[in-house]
Amino acid sequence: MGDSVGARVPVRLGDFVAAHAQQDTGGTWQLESKKMLEIHLDNSTVFTKMGAMIGYYGRLGFECAGAGSAGKFLKTMATGEKAATTKVTGSGILYSADQGKEITILHLDNESIFVNGSDCLAYSDSLAWDIVLTGGASMMAGGLFSLKLSGTGYVAITTHGRPLVLGVAPNYPLFTDPNATVAWSEGMQTSVKTDVNLKTFIGRASGETLQMRFDGQGFVVVQPYEEVVAASGGGS
Repeated sequence: MGDSVGARVPVRLGDFVAAHAQQDTGGTWQLESKKMLEIHLDNSTVFTKMGAMIGYYGRLGFECAGAGSAGKFLKTMATGEKAATTKVTGSGILYSADQGKEITILHLDNESIFVNGSDCLAYSDSLAWDIVLTGGASMMAGGLFSLKLSGTGYVAITTHGRPLVLGVAPNYPLFTDPNATVAWSEGMQTSVKTDVNLKTFIGRASGETLQMRFDGQGFVVVQPYEEVVAASGGGS
């Protein structure tokens, strides 16, 4: 009780500003907090999730990112808003966030990673990208698409709560809930398992239960939250 009451005590304006002021670590990509990303641009380009900008300094331009090739355009149309990105160009400081989710900045060094489209906050212009359909899923499955990022650069992923990294080894496959699956490493075989034997609870929609299966050698990032994103394009 004492803690909750103490939290309501007024704070001096100067103390509030000092406690919550911008903290610059000198990095090009850095976290202002667990839930806010800061990116420094110097006549450069970065790609962010559409609608993620919360503020910026300098001269930055924002435009809807093009899909590039015809194949990528069709994939982007199929995934709908999950693949929608904003191209940010210019010089300044960009601040981004996504619905209060926690942010992790990863540095790829000539590496690749697959990220659920709804969990990718931003990535460097130096990274090559493609939209990949999870093996075994149909276009009507909706949401079983991932963004493959390859090369050298930064990628910021978001999670509801602290992420957990689970290992995958030969002859020891991992099964995950697609709505809790955030990212995974390259080199594994992915597939979708439909389990019609799992009983649904009263009050929940009946039907088949989808699970992602990972075989091979690598890791999978999951979050303690089932993030259900309405399908579009290839779905409803």
